[in-house]
Amino acid sequence: MMITVEEATKIILEQALSLGEEEVTLAQAPGRVLRETLSADRDFPPFNRVAMDGIAICQASFAAGQRQFAIAGMAQAGAAPLVLSNPATCLEVMTGAVVPQGADAVVRYEDLLISQGLASIVLEEVKPGQNIHPQGADRKAGEVILQPGKILTGAEMGLAATIGKSKLRVAKQPSVIVVVNGDELTAVDGPAPLPYQIRQSNNYALRGLLQQWGIEADTDHLPDDETIIRQKLVEYLHQYDAIILCGGVSKGKLDFLPSSLQAVGVRQLFHRISQRPGQPFWFCRADTRPNLVFAFPGNPVSAFMCMTRYFQPWLRACQGLDPITNQGAVLAQDYHFKPDLTYFLQVQISKQFDGQRLASPITGGGSGDLANLTETDGFLELPKGRDFFQAGEIFPYWPFRTHY
Repeated sequence: MMITVEEATKIILEQALSLGEEEVTLAQAPGRVLRETLSADRDFPPFNRVAMDGIAICQASFAAGQRQFAIAGMAQAGAAPLVLSNPATCLEVMTGAVVPQGADAVVRYEDLLISQGLASIVLEEVKPGQNIHPQGADRKAGEVILQPGKILTGAEMGLAATIGKSKLRVAKQPSVIVVVNGDELTAVDGPAPLPYQIRQSNNYALRGLLQQWGIEADTDHLPDDETIIRQKLVEYLHQYDAIILCGGVSKGKLDFLPSSLQAVGVRQLFHRISQRPGQPFWFCRADTRPNLVFAFPGNPVSAFMCMTRYFQPWLRACQGLDPITNQGAVLAQDYHFKPDLTYFLQVQISKQFDGQRLASPITGGGSGDLANLTETDGFLELPKGRDFFQAGEIFPYWPFRTHY
């Protein structure tokens, strides 16, 4: 029995695994989901900081009419703070240095004329605090600066380093293997394929998607041999949280995966979805570990779409994130699709002047046309129950590229 896309999504998200937490080094943390609260270990900035290269002065001297200041020294970033002991003089200061005690304004080099040890200010006005980043202006010591649940990017890495966090508590990621199936598949680095063979590609395509999502997956290849398939499935079920199978899930005489999965004690949750591409999608659970099996069709576009539309939301749910993050895109031209199925239309995205995503259909050779994906940015989800979709309508958009 076929189920709807909405029903399949609900079933998959209900099977999100609670994987716990782990500690990783700062270098390993990008892309991971934070599981601890980060607080400022001291004021940000920790001192009154020079914000521009120039001279530090006592503003009262300027207000009293003084425009020329003898340069009494230089304060460098990373050096111990200096003291401006004579308010009639100035100190040269570099960006990032501590504002010298006795100084309360910084005048940029661009606003000075310097000659023979004298700095002449050419501004009409200098205000107290000018070009000074005050201590604690950004955050106070002890203030929470990052909450759990944040995906760690370069910005968060810099923040963690600033507060001295060399290790971070993050959500554990599922262990994943991508397995392709079929005697027609040959290794990429092996001999040239015979006329009736093709090179393995789905394992690289799906593993590449997982790498975009922060998962380093293992890969394997299964022959069309039911005994070997069952033996290997048992091994996978003992080693991995999620097993992604590609090919051998339909009704062909050599499609051994469904019967093999049942034979090794995996419980089917659904088999077919009323969608195109990707209708014969077998989703199962092994309750002993527990772990999950995503068995996708072997056609590359079908497998790629199912990974984008179903596996990624499941992965986000496992890490405590909002699983559904898609935003709508505007269909660029009228489109017809007659079967009463949800259709995932390959589209290329451009930005309109108002910032909306404009989705232009990229027609190809069907679910086996892997080359067509290279011109595609994602999938526009056209709902079942209709056969005409009008230009200007907004539909859910599932991207697999990250530059939009």
